[in-house]
Amino acid sequence: MSVVFHSTRGLAPETDIRGVALAGLAPDGGLYLPKTWPRFSPDGIAAMRGAPYQDIAFHVLRPFFDGAIADDDLEHIVEKTYAAFDVPEVTPLRALGGELHILELFHGPTLAFKDVALQFLGHMFDHFLRASGKQITIIGATSGDTGSAAIAALAGRANIDLFILYPDKGPSEIQRKQMTCVEAGNVHAIAVQGSFDDCQAIVKAMFADAALRDELSLTTVNSINLLRILAQIVYYFVAASHFDAPPSFVVPTGNFGDIYAGYAAAQCGLPVAKLAVASNSNDILTRFFATGRMEAGAVQGTLSPSMDIQVSSNFERLLFDLCGRDAALVRALMGEMKGKGSFAVSAPQFAQAQKIFAAACADDEETLATIADVYGKCDYMIDPHTAVGVKVARDLAATLTQPVICLATAHPAKFPDTVRKATGRTPVLPENTAALIGKPERTVLLPADRRAITDFVRKNGAA
Repeated sequence: MSVVFHSTRGLAPETDIRGVALAGLAPDGGLYLPKTWPRFSPDGIAAMRGAPYQDIAFHVLRPFFDGAIADDDLEHIVEKTYAAFDVPEVTPLRALGGELHILELFHGPTLAFKDVALQFLGHMFDHFLRASGKQITIIGATSGDTGSAAIAALAGRANIDLFILYPDKGPSEIQRKQMTCVEAGNVHAIAVQGSFDDCQAIVKAMFADAALRDELSLTTVNSINLLRILAQIVYYFVAASHFDAPPSFVVPTGNFGDIYAGYAAAQCGLPVAKLAVASNSNDILTRFFATGRMEAGAVQGTLSPSMDIQVSSNFERLLFDLCGRDAALVRALMGEMKGKGSFAVSAPQFAQAQKIFAAACADDEETLATIADVYGKCDYMIDPHTAVGVKVARDLAATLTQPVICLATAHPAKFPDTVRKATGRTPVLPENTAALIGKPERTVLLPADRRAITDFVRKNGAA
């Protein structure tokens, strides 16, 4: 039976997986979720142990696509997606000492965890658009990794125009070049004079304009597009299959999408002991899980720029459950967030959140010290985002049930200056990424102004 999807704000029509993929954000400004999560039995989960990544991906994703895509087509898409990764395990698990393990999510084309979902999303867009011949315009906001992964997945695709907004002073040099050194005519990298939150706000405002959304056939590759979350659920099942006991996961996160995928895996029946949010100095999520109050502050630039975020869009999906799936209450709280920059949940809602989530943060000094310590003790390089996760895993060790799995969200070579400062050694760039260094960049600098961005999209898109 096909899964039905509805909006967290309750005012959009229900839809199927194709509608979710091509819409991205729901017309009412909410985020799509399944009305009922598919559930895997303990025997079904046990049967995944030792299976190849592609097989687990097919079985986990199949219930969401049942009735919308033939099994043979889904199986083919999964095989094509993960053939682009440079290790057969796709997301290998490494022991870091004691009960701490590192789940390496950086073996895709752009060396970041976003590849796991966006390579899949690119193939799904192709599948859904091929029969209709429809042209779509994809608008995405990125703090670094989403943009480069989206471009790698969608460059050159005939039915898609891709516009990526990134803060002009945010990404690392490698992250920027992965976006701006691509020659495909359907790709447009836009440096915005502002923060990631400014970029994300512009994208959301464009989607909120129904006439513009229809005019340009807008969709998004940000994690507000549920297909990304669904693809990320897979590696939680894969990682957990290595252990007999339910693991705790520590996730470096700013926009709450990566860790929400772990929560979604638990809703699908995966035994999970704890989900720990690892924040940098932009600690809005850590503060929420300590106080029950979501309150945005000013964005601070850090050594882990992909988490330099103060408005965590995917949190609305968790909020929907905390509110008992009361869409009117979600609308009211999100209205408070938009109007006042904050909201608070009730005591029972806060207690519910704390049952599965924990949180802590690490500043830049602690990030550098952790990179140095892991390298010195384990002869293993980690990027600054993963370092935030390792520091939080250590800080919360007494409260996390073992085994503990920390998600490694990016290759250390994407942040060579930071890693070199911490270790005295420069991580080696993979050959295909190193080839970008000397290429000319294609980008445009625009103000953090919705009208200016919209005008640019109109002038440069085929749709």
